Amino acid sequence: MEKILEAVGKEISQAFVDAGYDAGLGRVTWSNRPDLCELQCNGAMAGAKMYKKAPMMIANDVLEGIKNCKAVKDVEIAPPGFLNMNFDPDFLADYLRQMAESDRFGLETDEKKKIIVDYGGPNVAKPLHVGHLRSAVIGQCVKNLCRYMGHETIGDIHLGDWGLQMGLVITEIKERQPDLIYFDESYEGEYPSESPVTVAELEEIYPTASGKSKEDEDYKAKAMEATFKLQSGVRGYRALWKHILAVSVADLKRNYDDLSVDFELWKGESDVHDIIPGMVQYMKDGGYAYISEGALVVDVKEDTDTKEMPPCMILKSDGASLYNTTDLATIMDRMKNYAPDRMIYLTDKRQNLYFEQVFRCAKKTKLIGEDTRLDHIGFGTVNGTDGHAFKTREGGVMRLENLIKEINDKMYEKMSDGRDMSEEEARKTSKQIALAAIKYGDLSNQPSKDYIFDIDKFTSFEGDTGPYILYTIVRIKSILAKYAETGRDVSKAVITSPDTKQQKNLMLEITKFSTMMETAYEELAPNRICAFIYDLANSFNGFYHETKIMTEEDEAKQAGYIALLSLCKNILETGIEVLGFTAPDKM
Repeated sequence: MEKILEAVGKEISQAFVDAGYDAGLGRVTWSNRPDLCELQCNGAMAGAKMYKKAPMMIANDVLEGIKNCKAVKDVEIAPPGFLNMNFDPDFLADYLRQMAESDRFGLETDEKKKIIVDYGGPNVAKPLHVGHLRSAVIGQCVKNLCRYMGHETIGDIHLGDWGLQMGLVITEIKERQPDLIYFDESYEGEYPSESPVTVAELEEIYPTASGKSKEDEDYKAKAMEATFKLQSGVRGYRALWKHILAVSVADLKRNYDDLSVDFELWKGESDVHDIIPGMVQYMKDGGYAYISEGALVVDVKEDTDTKEMPPCMILKSDGASLYNTTDLATIMDRMKNYAPDRMIYLTDKRQNLYFEQVFRCAKKTKLIGEDTRLDHIGFGTVNGTDGHAFKTREGGVMRLENLIKEINDKMYEKMSDGRDMSEEEARKTSKQIALAAIKYGDLSNQPSKDYIFDIDKFTSFEGDTGPYILYTIVRIKSILAKYAETGRDVSKAVITSPDTKQQKNLMLEITKFSTMMETAYEELAPNRICAFIYDLANSFNGFYHETKIMTEEDEAKQAGYIALLSLCKNILETGIEVLGFTAPDKM
Protein backbone atom coordinates (compact mmCIF):
# COMPACT_ATOMS: atom_id res chain seq x y z
CA MET A 1 0.00 0.00 0.00
CA GLU A 2 1.35 3.42 -0.96
CA LYS A 3 2.32 5.82 1.77
CA ILE A 4 -0.14 8.67 1.88
CA LEU A 5 2.31 11.37 0.77
CA GLU A 6 3.31 9.20 -2.18
CA ALA A 7 -0.34 8.78 -3.16
CA VAL A 8 -0.93 12.54 -2.99
CA GLY A 9 2.39 13.25 -4.70
CA LYS A 10 1.40 11.19 -7.72
CA GLU A 11 -1.62 13.41 -8.35
CA ILE A 12 0.33 16.64 -7.79
CA SER A 13 3.16 15.42 -10.05
CA GLN A 14 0.64 14.73 -12.80
CA ALA A 15 -0.66 18.28 -12.42
CA PHE A 16 2.89 19.57 -12.99
CA VAL A 17 3.32 17.30 -16.04
CA ASP A 18 -0.02 18.43 -17.49
CA ALA A 19 1.14 22.04 -17.16
CA GLY A 20 4.38 21.23 -19.01
CA TYR A 21 6.74 20.79 -16.07
CA ASP A 22 8.91 18.00 -14.67
CA ALA A 23 7.05 15.40 -12.56
CA GLY A 24 9.73 15.55 -9.87
CA LEU A 25 8.55 19.05 -8.92
CA GLY A 26 5.32 17.59 -7.56
CA ARG A 27 6.86 16.20 -4.37
CA VAL A 28 4.57 16.81 -1.39
CA THR A 29 5.55 17.14 2.29
CA TRP A 30 3.73 17.70 5.55
CA SER A 31 3.28 21.40 6.12
CA ASN A 32 5.83 23.17 8.30
CA ARG A 33 3.01 25.61 9.11
CA PRO A 34 0.16 23.32 10.25
CA ASP A 35 -1.73 26.41 11.39
CA LEU A 36 -2.05 27.34 7.69
CA CYS A 37 -2.42 24.00 5.92
CA GLU A 38 -1.80 20.25 6.15
CA LEU A 39 0.35 19.76 3.04
CA GLN A 40 2.76 21.80 0.98
CA CYS A 41 4.58 21.53 -2.31
CA ASN A 42 7.70 23.63 -2.95
CA GLY A 43 8.15 22.50 -6.55
CA ALA A 44 7.53 25.96 -8.05
CA MET A 45 10.64 27.31 -6.32
CA ALA A 46 12.74 24.34 -7.47
CA GLY A 47 11.44 24.78 -11.02
CA ALA A 48 12.29 28.47 -11.17
CA LYS A 49 15.93 27.89 -12.17
CA MET A 50 15.06 24.90 -14.35
CA TYR A 51 12.54 26.81 -16.44
CA LYS A 52 13.79 30.37 -15.85
CA LYS A 53 10.37 31.44 -14.64
CA ALA A 54 9.15 33.15 -11.50
CA PRO A 55 7.91 30.60 -8.92
CA MET A 56 4.53 32.36 -8.74
CA MET A 57 4.05 31.88 -12.50
CA ILE A 58 4.79 28.14 -12.23
CA ALA A 59 2.50 27.81 -9.21
CA ASN A 60 -0.33 29.52 -11.07
CA ASP A 61 0.23 27.29 -14.11
CA VAL A 62 -0.36 24.13 -12.06
CA LEU A 63 -3.02 25.54 -9.73
CA GLU A 64 -6.07 24.49 -11.74
CA GLY A 65 -4.71 20.99 -12.26
CA ILE A 66 -4.12 20.56 -8.53
CA LYS A 67 -7.62 21.79 -7.75
CA ASN A 68 -8.93 18.85 -9.80
CA CYS A 69 -6.93 16.30 -7.77
CA LYS A 70 -9.07 13.93 -5.67
CA ALA A 71 -6.63 13.80 -2.77
CA VAL A 72 -6.56 17.49 -1.87
CA LYS A 73 -8.75 20.53 -1.49
CA ASP A 74 -8.41 24.18 -0.37
CA VAL A 75 -5.35 24.70 -2.61
CA GLU A 76 -3.75 28.13 -2.24
CA ILE A 77 -0.58 29.84 -3.43
CA ALA A 78 1.56 31.69 -0.90
CA PRO A 79 4.52 33.88 -1.88
CA PRO A 80 7.06 33.25 -3.25
CA GLY A 81 5.36 30.20 -4.77
CA PHE A 82 4.40 27.70 -2.05
CA LEU A 83 1.44 25.50 -2.87
CA ASN A 84 -0.51 25.00 0.35
CA MET A 85 -3.16 22.26 0.49
CA ASN A 86 -5.40 20.26 2.78
CA PHE A 87 -6.45 16.63 2.46
CA ASP A 88 -9.80 15.90 0.93
CA PRO A 89 -11.86 14.36 3.79
CA ASP A 90 -13.29 11.58 1.60
CA PHE A 91 -9.83 10.66 0.29
CA LEU A 92 -8.51 10.55 3.87
CA ALA A 93 -11.35 8.33 5.08
CA ASP A 94 -10.85 5.95 2.15
CA TYR A 95 -7.13 5.73 2.87
CA LEU A 96 -7.77 4.79 6.51
CA ARG A 97 -10.32 2.18 5.48
CA GLN A 98 -7.63 0.59 3.31
CA MET A 99 -5.19 0.70 6.23
CA ALA A 100 -7.71 -1.02 8.50
CA GLU A 101 -8.26 -3.81 5.97
CA SER A 102 -4.57 -4.38 5.11
CA ASP A 103 -1.97 -6.59 6.73
CA ARG A 104 0.28 -4.51 8.98
CA PHE A 105 -1.89 -1.48 8.16
CA GLY A 106 -0.54 -1.32 4.62
CA LEU A 107 3.14 -1.38 5.56
CA GLU A 108 5.18 -2.78 2.68
CA THR A 109 8.41 -4.65 3.37
CA ASP A 110 11.57 -5.36 1.40
CA GLU A 111 12.94 -8.77 0.52
CA LYS A 112 13.07 -11.03 3.57
CA LYS A 113 16.47 -11.04 5.29
CA LYS A 114 18.02 -13.17 8.02
CA ILE A 115 19.18 -11.02 10.92
CA ILE A 116 21.00 -11.87 14.16
CA VAL A 117 20.66 -9.39 17.02
CA ASP A 118 23.45 -9.70 19.61
CA TYR A 119 22.18 -8.20 22.85
CA GLY A 120 22.30 -8.90 26.57
CA GLY A 121 25.96 -9.80 26.99
CA PRO A 122 25.93 -10.55 30.73
CA ASN A 123 28.79 -12.30 32.49
CA VAL A 124 28.08 -15.66 34.10
CA ALA A 125 28.20 -15.73 37.92
CA LYS A 126 27.45 -12.01 38.18
CA PRO A 127 23.98 -10.56 38.86
CA LEU A 128 22.34 -8.28 36.30
CA HIS A 129 22.53 -4.63 37.29
CA VAL A 130 21.06 -1.42 35.94
CA GLY A 131 23.88 -1.23 33.38
CA HIS A 132 22.40 -4.28 31.64
CA LEU A 133 19.02 -2.59 31.18
CA ARG A 134 19.60 -0.76 27.92
CA SER A 135 21.15 -3.66 26.01
CA ALA A 136 18.23 -5.91 26.96
CA VAL A 137 15.43 -3.41 26.38
CA ILE A 138 16.76 -1.83 23.17
CA GLY A 139 17.89 -5.20 21.84
CA GLN A 140 14.48 -6.80 22.37
CA CYS A 141 12.78 -3.87 20.65
CA VAL A 142 15.16 -3.98 17.68
CA LYS A 143 14.51 -7.73 17.33
CA ASN A 144 10.74 -7.15 17.49
CA LEU A 145 11.02 -4.34 14.94
CA CYS A 146 13.04 -6.44 12.49
CA ARG A 147 10.45 -9.20 12.77
CA TYR A 148 7.57 -6.79 12.23
CA MET A 149 9.32 -5.63 9.07
CA GLY A 150 9.11 -9.22 7.82
CA HIS A 151 12.65 -10.44 8.47
CA GLU A 152 13.71 -13.74 10.06
CA THR A 153 15.37 -12.52 13.24
CA ILE A 154 17.36 -14.43 15.85
CA GLY A 155 18.35 -13.02 19.23
CA ASP A 156 21.60 -14.17 20.85
CA ILE A 157 22.47 -13.34 24.46
CA HIS A 158 26.26 -13.86 23.89
CA LEU A 159 27.21 -14.81 27.45
CA GLY A 160 30.56 -13.93 29.01
CA ASP A 161 31.27 -17.47 30.20
CA TRP A 162 34.84 -18.27 29.31
CA GLY A 163 37.35 -15.65 30.43
CA LEU A 164 39.31 -14.89 33.56
CA GLN A 165 36.12 -14.25 35.54
CA MET A 166 35.42 -18.00 35.38
CA GLY A 167 38.90 -18.77 36.61
CA LEU A 168 38.39 -16.33 39.48
CA VAL A 169 35.11 -17.96 40.53
CA ILE A 170 36.55 -21.48 40.35
CA THR A 171 39.61 -20.40 42.36
CA GLU A 172 37.47 -18.88 45.11
CA ILE A 173 35.30 -22.01 45.28
CA LYS A 174 38.47 -24.10 45.61
CA GLU A 175 39.74 -21.82 48.38
CA ARG A 176 36.51 -22.37 50.33
CA GLN A 177 35.86 -26.01 49.47
CA PRO A 178 39.23 -27.58 48.55
CA ASP A 179 37.95 -31.12 49.07
CA LEU A 180 35.35 -30.93 46.29
CA ILE A 181 35.73 -33.86 43.89
CA TYR A 182 36.07 -31.43 40.95
CA PHE A 183 39.60 -30.53 42.06
CA ASP A 184 40.84 -34.13 42.18
CA GLU A 185 42.37 -34.45 38.74
CA SER A 186 42.86 -38.21 39.14
CA TYR A 187 39.11 -38.75 39.61
CA GLU A 188 37.51 -40.60 36.69
CA GLY A 189 33.96 -41.20 37.93
CA GLU A 190 30.71 -39.33 37.43
CA TYR A 191 30.39 -35.87 38.93
CA PRO A 192 27.43 -34.86 41.14
CA SER A 193 24.30 -33.67 39.34
CA GLU A 194 23.70 -30.89 41.89
CA SER A 195 25.74 -27.69 41.91
CA PRO A 196 27.99 -27.16 44.94
CA VAL A 197 27.13 -23.43 44.89
CA THR A 198 23.89 -21.46 44.72
CA VAL A 199 23.26 -18.31 42.73
CA ALA A 200 23.31 -16.27 45.96
CA GLU A 201 26.75 -17.66 46.77
CA LEU A 202 28.01 -16.96 43.26
CA GLU A 203 26.91 -13.34 43.54
CA GLU A 204 29.16 -12.97 46.59
CA ILE A 205 32.00 -15.17 45.30
CA TYR A 206 32.84 -13.20 42.15
CA PRO A 207 33.37 -9.75 43.73
CA THR A 208 35.37 -11.36 46.52
CA ALA A 209 37.59 -13.18 44.04
CA SER A 210 37.97 -10.08 41.87
CA GLY A 211 39.01 -7.99 44.87
CA LYS A 212 41.56 -10.57 45.99
CA SER A 213 43.13 -10.82 42.52
CA LYS A 214 43.79 -7.08 42.49
CA GLU A 215 45.70 -7.23 45.76
CA ASP A 216 47.31 -10.69 45.70
CA GLU A 217 49.53 -11.68 42.77
CA ASP A 218 49.63 -15.32 43.86
CA TYR A 219 45.84 -15.45 43.94
CA LYS A 220 45.65 -13.91 40.47
CA ALA A 221 48.17 -16.48 39.20
CA LYS A 222 45.98 -19.28 40.59
CA ALA A 223 42.96 -17.78 38.82
CA MET A 224 44.83 -17.62 35.53
CA GLU A 225 45.91 -21.24 36.00
CA ALA A 226 42.29 -22.24 36.71
CA THR A 227 41.22 -20.40 33.54
CA PHE A 228 43.85 -22.30 31.56
CA LYS A 229 42.76 -25.65 32.99
CA LEU A 230 39.10 -24.88 32.21
CA GLN A 231 39.88 -23.87 28.64
CA SER A 232 42.22 -26.84 28.21
CA GLY A 233 39.44 -29.27 29.05
CA VAL A 234 40.35 -30.54 32.53
CA ARG A 235 37.32 -32.70 33.42
CA GLY A 236 36.64 -31.47 36.94
CA TYR A 237 36.98 -27.82 35.99
CA ARG A 238 34.65 -28.30 33.03
CA ALA A 239 32.09 -30.09 35.21
CA LEU A 240 32.18 -27.36 37.87
CA TRP A 241 31.93 -24.70 35.14
CA LYS A 242 28.80 -26.38 33.75
CA HIS A 243 27.20 -26.18 37.21
CA ILE A 244 28.10 -22.49 37.50
CA LEU A 245 26.70 -21.89 34.02
CA ALA A 246 23.43 -23.74 34.71
CA VAL A 247 22.81 -21.93 38.01
CA SER A 248 23.61 -18.53 36.47
CA VAL A 249 21.55 -19.04 33.33
CA ALA A 250 18.49 -20.08 35.37
CA ASP A 251 18.77 -16.84 37.35
CA LEU A 252 19.36 -14.78 34.19
CA LYS A 253 16.25 -16.26 32.56
CA ARG A 254 14.18 -15.33 35.61
CA ASN A 255 15.42 -11.73 35.50
CA TYR A 256 15.00 -11.40 31.74
CA ASP A 257 11.50 -12.87 32.01
CA ASP A 258 10.63 -10.06 34.43
CA LEU A 259 11.63 -7.65 31.66
CA SER A 260 9.78 -9.59 28.94
CA VAL A 261 13.11 -10.10 27.18
CA ASP A 262 13.93 -13.41 25.50
CA PHE A 263 16.64 -14.97 23.37
CA GLU A 264 16.55 -17.71 20.75
CA LEU A 265 20.23 -18.51 21.31
CA TRP A 266 21.94 -18.80 24.70
CA LYS A 267 25.43 -19.04 23.31
CA GLY A 268 28.58 -17.74 24.95
CA GLU A 269 32.25 -17.16 24.32
CA SER A 270 32.87 -20.82 25.17
CA ASP A 271 30.93 -21.96 22.10
CA VAL A 272 33.62 -20.69 19.73
CA HIS A 273 36.69 -21.61 21.78
CA ASP A 274 37.48 -24.66 19.65
CA ILE A 275 37.27 -22.83 16.32
CA ILE A 276 39.67 -20.04 17.28
CA PRO A 277 42.87 -21.97 16.31
CA GLY A 278 41.48 -22.68 12.83
CA MET A 279 40.44 -19.05 12.39
CA VAL A 280 43.87 -17.80 13.47
CA GLN A 281 45.57 -20.16 11.03
CA TYR A 282 43.22 -19.01 8.25
CA MET A 283 44.17 -15.38 8.91
CA LYS A 284 47.87 -16.25 8.85
CA ASP A 285 47.62 -18.35 5.70
CA GLY A 286 45.61 -15.66 3.95
CA GLY A 287 48.28 -13.06 4.64
CA TYR A 288 45.87 -10.97 6.71
CA ALA A 289 47.55 -11.34 10.10
CA TYR A 290 51.15 -10.60 11.04
CA ILE A 291 53.28 -10.29 14.18
CA SER A 292 53.69 -6.81 15.66
CA GLU A 293 55.59 -6.41 18.93
CA GLY A 294 54.95 -10.06 19.65
CA ALA A 295 51.18 -9.88 19.10
CA LEU A 296 49.24 -11.18 16.10
CA VAL A 297 47.35 -8.31 14.46
CA VAL A 298 45.39 -7.38 11.33
CA ASP A 299 45.65 -3.88 9.86
CA VAL A 300 42.20 -2.31 9.51
CA LYS A 301 43.06 1.30 8.67
CA GLU A 302 41.69 2.75 5.44
CA ASP A 303 42.93 5.52 3.15
CA THR A 304 39.90 7.65 3.98
CA ASP A 305 40.51 7.59 7.75
CA THR A 306 40.96 11.02 9.30
CA LYS A 307 41.72 9.63 12.75
CA GLU A 308 44.17 6.99 13.85
CA MET A 309 42.78 3.46 13.54
CA PRO A 310 44.83 0.93 15.51
CA PRO A 311 45.24 -2.59 14.14
CA CYS A 312 42.87 -5.30 15.36
CA MET A 313 44.71 -7.61 17.76
CA ILE A 314 43.94 -11.30 17.27
CA LEU A 315 46.32 -12.86 19.84
CA LYS A 316 48.37 -11.28 22.61
CA SER A 317 52.14 -11.75 22.73
CA ASP A 318 51.67 -14.72 25.10
CA GLY A 319 49.32 -16.38 22.62
CA ALA A 320 46.18 -15.63 24.64
CA SER A 321 42.99 -14.68 22.84
CA LEU A 322 41.02 -11.50 23.45
CA TYR A 323 37.44 -10.26 23.09
CA ASN A 324 38.35 -9.39 19.49
CA THR A 325 39.29 -13.02 18.88
CA THR A 326 36.06 -14.34 20.39
CA ASP A 327 33.86 -11.85 18.54
CA LEU A 328 35.52 -12.62 15.20
CA ALA A 329 35.20 -16.37 15.83
CA THR A 330 31.53 -15.81 16.70
CA ILE A 331 31.02 -14.01 13.37
CA MET A 332 32.71 -16.93 11.62
CA ASP A 333 30.49 -19.42 13.48
CA ARG A 334 27.31 -17.47 12.71
CA MET A 335 28.13 -17.25 9.02
CA LYS A 336 28.70 -21.00 8.89
CA ASN A 337 25.61 -22.06 10.86
CA TYR A 338 23.07 -19.32 10.08
CA ALA A 339 24.36 -17.36 7.06
CA PRO A 340 22.78 -14.08 8.22
CA ASP A 341 22.43 -11.11 5.89
CA ARG A 342 22.89 -8.74 8.81
CA MET A 343 24.21 -8.76 12.38
CA ILE A 344 23.28 -6.05 14.86
CA TYR A 345 25.23 -5.59 18.09
CA LEU A 346 24.17 -3.64 21.18
CA THR A 347 26.73 -2.44 23.71
CA ASP A 348 27.81 0.68 25.57
CA LYS A 349 28.75 3.42 23.08
CA ARG A 350 32.25 3.51 24.54
CA GLN A 351 32.88 0.37 22.47
CA ASN A 352 32.24 2.15 19.17
CA LEU A 353 35.92 2.08 18.13
CA TYR A 354 36.27 -1.54 19.20
CA PHE A 355 33.39 -2.66 16.99
CA GLU A 356 34.64 -0.54 14.10
CA GLN A 357 37.91 -2.50 14.30
CA VAL A 358 36.17 -5.88 14.57
CA PHE A 359 33.78 -5.15 11.68
CA ARG A 360 36.59 -3.95 9.44
CA CYS A 361 38.64 -7.00 10.31
CA ALA A 362 35.74 -9.34 9.52
CA LYS A 363 35.29 -7.62 6.16
CA LYS A 364 38.98 -7.53 5.28
CA THR A 365 39.57 -11.17 6.19
CA LYS A 366 36.44 -12.21 4.29
CA LEU A 367 34.81 -13.81 7.33
CA ILE A 368 31.64 -12.22 5.96
CA GLY A 369 30.36 -11.81 2.43
CA GLU A 370 30.49 -8.57 0.48
CA ASP A 371 26.78 -7.96 1.09
CA THR A 372 26.72 -8.93 4.76
CA ARG A 373 25.90 -5.96 6.93
CA LEU A 374 27.32 -5.40 10.43
CA ASP A 375 25.81 -2.70 12.65
CA HIS A 376 26.62 -1.52 16.16
CA ILE A 377 24.12 0.35 18.31
CA GLY A 378 26.18 2.11 20.95
CA PHE A 379 23.95 3.25 23.79
CA GLY A 380 24.42 5.84 26.52
CA THR A 381 24.35 5.32 30.27
CA VAL A 382 21.43 5.23 32.70
CA ASN A 383 21.88 8.04 35.23
CA GLY A 384 20.17 8.97 38.47
CA THR A 385 18.39 12.27 39.06
CA ASP A 386 21.74 13.69 40.25
CA GLY A 387 23.08 13.25 36.71
CA HIS A 388 25.57 10.57 37.73
CA ALA A 389 25.44 6.80 37.13
CA PHE A 390 22.33 5.27 38.68
CA LYS A 391 23.12 3.98 42.20
CA THR A 392 21.37 2.53 45.21
CA ARG A 393 20.67 4.75 48.21
CA GLU A 394 23.83 3.27 49.75
CA GLY A 395 25.86 4.30 46.71
CA GLY A 396 26.30 0.85 45.17
CA VAL A 397 25.38 -0.38 41.71
CA MET A 398 21.63 -0.98 41.54
CA ARG A 399 20.73 -4.60 40.82
CA LEU A 400 18.26 -4.86 37.97
CA GLU A 401 15.79 -7.04 39.85
CA ASN A 402 15.73 -4.50 42.70
CA LEU A 403 15.02 -1.68 40.27
CA ILE A 404 12.16 -3.65 38.72
CA LYS A 405 10.77 -4.49 42.17
CA GLU A 406 10.94 -0.85 43.26
CA ILE A 407 8.89 0.26 40.25
CA ASN A 408 6.48 -2.66 40.60
CA ASP A 409 5.84 -1.70 44.22
CA LYS A 410 5.36 1.96 43.32
CA MET A 411 2.83 1.09 40.63
CA TYR A 412 1.02 -1.30 42.99
CA GLU A 413 0.59 1.52 45.50
CA LYS A 414 -0.99 3.64 42.76
CA MET A 415 -3.23 0.80 41.58
CA SER A 416 -4.39 0.06 45.13
CA ASP A 417 -5.36 3.67 45.78
CA GLY A 418 -9.10 4.10 45.21
CA ARG A 419 -9.42 1.47 42.47
CA ASP A 420 -11.95 -1.34 42.49
CA MET A 421 -9.59 -4.26 41.92
CA SER A 422 -8.71 -7.47 43.70
CA GLU A 423 -5.17 -7.71 45.01
CA GLU A 424 -4.31 -10.31 42.38
CA GLU A 425 -5.60 -8.13 39.55
CA ALA A 426 -3.89 -5.05 40.98
CA ARG A 427 -0.57 -6.92 41.22
CA LYS A 428 -0.83 -8.20 37.65
CA THR A 429 -1.88 -4.82 36.26
CA SER A 430 0.78 -2.92 38.21
CA LYS A 431 3.47 -5.24 36.76
CA GLN A 432 2.25 -4.48 33.23
CA ILE A 433 2.29 -0.74 33.88
CA ALA A 434 5.67 -0.89 35.64
CA LEU A 435 7.17 -2.69 32.64
CA ALA A 436 5.75 -0.01 30.33
CA ALA A 437 7.22 2.68 32.59
CA ILE A 438 10.69 1.09 32.50
CA LYS A 439 10.79 0.27 28.80
CA TYR A 440 9.15 3.44 27.49
CA GLY A 441 11.32 5.52 29.83
CA ASP A 442 14.39 4.00 28.21
CA LEU A 443 13.26 3.62 24.60
CA SER A 444 11.82 7.12 24.25
CA ASN A 445 15.40 8.40 24.37
CA GLN A 446 17.75 8.28 21.41
CA PRO A 447 19.86 5.13 22.05
CA SER A 448 23.22 6.92 21.92
CA LYS A 449 22.18 9.52 24.50
CA ASP A 450 22.60 9.19 28.26
CA TYR A 451 19.34 9.63 30.12
CA ILE A 452 18.09 10.19 33.65
CA PHE A 453 16.06 7.37 35.18
CA ASP A 454 13.46 9.37 37.07
CA ILE A 455 11.10 6.91 38.75
CA ASP A 456 8.50 9.55 39.64
CA LYS A 457 8.40 10.84 36.06
CA PHE A 458 8.41 7.41 34.41
CA THR A 459 5.53 6.11 36.56
CA SER A 460 3.34 9.17 35.99
CA PHE A 461 0.03 8.73 34.16
CA GLU A 462 0.52 12.14 32.53
CA GLY A 463 3.06 13.33 30.00
CA ASP A 464 5.34 11.40 27.68
CA THR A 465 5.36 8.13 29.66
CA GLY A 466 4.51 4.47 29.27
CA PRO A 467 1.62 4.60 31.77
CA TYR A 468 0.06 7.51 29.80
CA ILE A 469 0.16 5.42 26.61
CA LEU A 470 -1.41 2.45 28.40
CA TYR A 471 -4.09 4.65 29.98
CA THR A 472 -4.99 5.92 26.50
CA ILE A 473 -5.30 2.38 25.13
CA VAL A 474 -7.41 1.30 28.13
CA ARG A 475 -9.68 4.31 27.58
CA ILE A 476 -10.24 3.27 23.96
CA LYS A 477 -10.88 -0.33 25.01
CA SER A 478 -13.52 0.90 27.46
CA ILE A 479 -15.35 2.88 24.75
CA LEU A 480 -15.28 -0.05 22.33
CA ALA A 481 -16.57 -2.37 25.07
CA LYS A 482 -19.47 0.00 25.84
CA TYR A 483 -20.35 0.14 22.15
CA ALA A 484 -20.31 -3.67 21.95
CA GLU A 485 -22.54 -3.88 25.03
CA THR A 486 -25.28 -2.14 23.04
CA GLY A 487 -25.38 -5.20 20.80
CA ARG A 488 -23.51 -3.69 17.86
CA ASP A 489 -20.46 -5.25 16.21
CA VAL A 490 -17.30 -3.11 16.38
CA SER A 491 -15.75 -5.04 13.49
CA LYS A 492 -18.59 -4.00 11.16
CA ALA A 493 -18.22 -0.28 11.87
CA VAL A 494 -16.79 1.68 8.92
CA ILE A 495 -14.58 4.78 9.03
CA THR A 496 -16.35 7.86 7.68
CA SER A 497 -15.14 11.25 6.51
CA PRO A 498 -14.05 13.58 9.32
CA ASP A 499 -16.40 16.37 10.34
CA THR A 500 -14.27 18.05 13.01
CA LYS A 501 -10.69 19.28 13.18
CA GLN A 502 -9.89 16.90 16.07
CA GLN A 503 -11.20 13.90 14.15
CA LYS A 504 -9.17 14.83 11.10
CA ASN A 505 -6.03 15.39 13.20
CA LEU A 506 -6.38 11.88 14.61
CA MET A 507 -6.80 10.44 11.12
CA LEU A 508 -3.75 12.31 9.86
CA GLU A 509 -1.58 10.93 12.70
CA ILE A 510 -2.67 7.38 11.90
CA THR A 511 -1.59 7.75 8.26
CA LYS A 512 2.02 8.32 9.36
CA PHE A 513 2.41 4.76 10.68
CA SER A 514 4.15 3.10 7.71
CA THR A 515 6.63 5.93 7.17
CA MET A 516 7.47 5.94 10.87
CA MET A 517 8.06 2.18 11.01
CA GLU A 518 10.32 2.25 7.97
CA THR A 519 12.34 5.10 9.44
CA ALA A 520 12.60 3.39 12.84
CA TYR A 521 13.91 0.26 11.12
CA GLU A 522 16.34 2.08 8.84
CA GLU A 523 17.77 4.06 11.75
CA LEU A 524 17.39 1.26 14.34
CA ALA A 525 15.69 3.91 16.45
CA PRO A 526 12.98 2.74 18.91
CA ASN A 527 12.56 6.37 20.00
CA ARG A 528 10.84 7.00 16.64
CA ILE A 529 8.10 4.55 17.62
CA CYS A 530 7.73 6.18 21.05
CA ALA A 531 7.40 9.64 19.52
CA PHE A 532 4.75 8.40 17.08
CA ILE A 533 2.56 6.63 19.63
CA TYR A 534 2.82 9.59 21.99
CA ASP A 535 1.62 11.96 19.24
CA LEU A 536 -1.11 9.48 18.30
CA ALA A 537 -2.24 9.16 21.93
CA ASN A 538 -2.38 12.96 22.21
CA SER A 539 -4.41 13.21 19.01
CA PHE A 540 -6.86 10.60 20.28
CA ASN A 541 -7.26 12.36 23.62
CA GLY A 542 -7.83 15.67 21.82
CA PHE A 543 -10.57 14.00 19.77
CA TYR A 544 -12.04 12.25 22.83
CA HIS A 545 -12.36 15.43 24.90
CA GLU A 546 -14.06 17.34 22.07
CA THR A 547 -16.39 14.62 20.79
CA LYS A 548 -19.53 13.03 22.21
CA ILE A 549 -18.89 9.48 21.09
CA MET A 550 -21.33 7.28 23.00
CA THR A 551 -24.08 9.91 23.05
CA GLU A 552 -23.89 10.65 19.32
CA GLU A 553 -27.41 10.18 17.91
CA ASP A 554 -26.39 9.74 14.27
CA GLU A 555 -25.65 6.01 14.15
CA ALA A 556 -23.55 6.15 10.97
CA LYS A 557 -21.45 8.97 12.38
CA GLN A 558 -21.05 7.11 15.69
CA ALA A 559 -20.04 3.93 13.86
CA GLY A 560 -17.43 6.00 11.99
CA TYR A 561 -16.03 7.17 15.32
CA ILE A 562 -15.92 3.60 16.64
CA ALA A 563 -14.14 2.28 13.53
CA LEU A 564 -11.58 5.08 13.81
CA LEU A 565 -10.98 4.31 17.49
CA SER A 566 -10.62 0.62 16.75
CA LEU A 567 -7.92 1.34 14.16
CA CYS A 568 -6.21 3.77 16.53
CA LYS A 569 -6.17 1.16 19.31
CA ASN A 570 -4.78 -1.54 17.01
CA ILE A 571 -1.95 0.70 15.88
CA LEU A 572 -1.13 1.82 19.43
CA GLU A 573 -1.08 -1.81 20.58
CA THR A 574 1.14 -2.76 17.64
CA GLY A 575 3.52 0.03 18.62
CA ILE A 576 3.83 -1.04 22.24
CA GLU A 577 4.19 -4.71 21.30
CA VAL A 578 7.20 -3.79 19.16
CA LEU A 579 8.53 -1.75 22.09
CA GLY A 580 8.14 -4.84 24.25
CA PHE A 581 5.12 -4.41 26.52
CA THR A 582 1.34 -4.82 26.47
CA ALA A 583 -1.72 -2.98 27.78
CA PRO A 584 -4.12 -4.25 30.46
CA ASP A 585 -7.89 -4.22 29.93
CA LYS A 586 -8.44 -1.73 32.73
CA MET A 587 -6.42 0.53 35.00
